[in-house]
Amino acid sequence: MSNRKAIISTKGLRKTYRGVIDYVALKGVDIEIEEGSFVSIVGQSGSGKSTLLYVLSTLDTSYEGEIYFNDLLLRKLGKNQISALRNSQIGFVFQFHYLLPEFSVVDNVSLPALKLGKLKAKEIRAKAIEKLDLLGLADQADKKASQLSGGQQQRVAIARALINEPLVIFGDEPTGNLDSENTDVVFEIFKNLSNNEGKTVIIVTHDNDLAAKTDMIIRLKDGLVLNW
Repeated sequence: MSNRKAIISTKGLRKTYRGVIDYVALKGVDIEIEEGSFVSIVGQSGSGKSTLLYVLSTLDTSYEGEIYFNDLLLRKLGKNQISALRNSQIGFVFQFHYLLPEFSVVDNVSLPALKLGKLKAKEIRAKAIEKLDLLGLADQADKKASQLSGGQQQRVAIARALINEPLVIFGDEPTGNLDSENTDVVFEIFKNLSNNEGKTVIIVTHDNDLAAKTDMIIRLKDGLVLNW
């Protein structure tokens, strides 16, 4: 590990899905993720990788053990505090972009900032266009999202994830629905966000070639970390 601080760390992290037969998806995960790093989480289906992503990103708050996010112990925060942290410090990119097709590109990007409510609408639009420009899409701002290609729509989803200036961007198979050319484009965007923008990027992926190019690989098997 380098001298950079840990943006996320876990101690004894366990996740159990309750049912007729309980299923333990994470079995005592201890990891540290440095700020500004590009991290991939890999493993076979059922290994716990998506569960780990959702727990780390606060989308799933039912777990045992400890998660520290930027030095905050998450289990000491209330529901509203967790929600505020998620809205202001975490961005999400999923396999499917989940854009609103009849909304303009710039309006789709603006939605999280409008929800956060810290800026005026005019400021949010300017910031949304700034993020689109970072991703080479400023000239598409007023088109409907449905008019863009699949690769462009995923870049819009990344711009949307960036609008509130999050510390960490989580991606759940963010290239899983893209061809190889657009996969390379999205990878380079994430790499740039990590190297030049200081963002921590954490993605789940089945793409071993992509994972091999990230700064760190967290490899899971049967809910256990094999290496990181």
